[in-house]
Amino acid sequence: MGRMKASEIRELLKLLKQHDIISFAGGIPDPDLFPKAEFAAAFADIFSSGHGTDALQYSVSEGYQPLRNWIATQMADLGIPCDVDNILITPGSQQAPDYLEKLLLSKDDTALVNWPTYLGAFNAYKPHFDQISANSNRPASEYQAMASERGGAPKFAYMSVDFANPTGETMDRRARLSALDLATEMDIAIIEDAAYQSLRCDGEAIPPILALEIERTGSIEDCRSIYCGSFSKTLAPGLRVGWVCAAKSVIQPLVLMKKAADLHSSTINQIAIHKVAETGFAAQTAKIRTAYAARRDHMLAALKMHMPDGVTWTKPEGGMFIRVTLPAHLDGADLLAKFLEIQKVAFVPGLAFSLMDRTVTHCASAFLA
Repeated sequence: MGRMKASEIRELLKLLKQHDIISFAGGIPDPDLFPKAEFAAAFADIFSSGHGTDALQYSVSEGYQPLRNWIATQMADLGIPCDVDNILITPGSQQAPDYLEKLLLSKDDTALVNWPTYLGAFNAYKPHFDQISANSNRPASEYQAMASERGGAPKFAYMSVDFANPTGETMDRRARLSALDLATEMDIAIIEDAAYQSLRCDGEAIPPILALEIERTGSIEDCRSIYCGSFSKTLAPGLRVGWVCAAKSVIQPLVLMKKAADLHSSTINQIAIHKVAETGFAAQTAKIRTAYAARRDHMLAALKMHMPDGVTWTKPEGGMFIRVTLPAHLDGADLLAKFLEIQKVAFVPGLAFSLMDRTVTHCASAFLA
């Protein structure tokens, strides 16, 4: 507990309750885009069809089987053939990295991460960190030597590969294969955070790392990549339903952890998610992609019109995030304080996403939902 601290982003989300604040300070889906009517019908049907008792009862730790079957079909469409036993339902995608860190890390071990990265995945276990970059030619031996100097070893690479939080950037196919080569050489896992994978607006879809690895090995059972998905950014974050897709040798110990922690994810929420996803997932994701693409385009146009020389920003092909890099003499946290006071506008300072170099301050992230 002594290593845990409050999330700067979660604290900023309290600003959403202040109606005079224009907030770009959190990856919060627009509630006006939620499929509310579809969920109202789904919950009504659960009880009118006679399944209400099952929905309110304890369930298996692995998750609601019809939902897992639907997810397995979606995984196959992404180039990840698997069966129901390769799927574990979690409350959103947040539980997955928590369990995987518990499974993979020992004291003083190192996690390889993109930088900047989503900080919420690492609040509990606090490994050492090393930067893995798509443009880096660092050999595996260098990562291993640095980890050894810290008293441990590299254990996994955590990567948000599509429209990453907070940059909005996407790893291209070459970068994904390079990361897979590096992980294979070091014999470590890859945790693939795919929470935004369904939110592509432009460009050609790139196969998940797990799909690329299956192309090499021929079977998910021979893969080190672990795919973490979520319905939070597509259907409804409040229902807290996500999943892990991986080899059974990974899923089985995660199921044991879940039995010890919370027994199972909410049964009724899983059933409702399944009903809505089965009949309307494609239409819902098309709707939100159109909305977010328009907001991204407006934001990019505003940045181009109003930002002075020396400011740069990412140009995402989808997702919910744009990262702005300020001149080195400006501090994002200082600007946030001034903007909140004078303009009533909130954003996230770049420091909130730094797990290694706490001196980097001249960045900010805008969330477009």
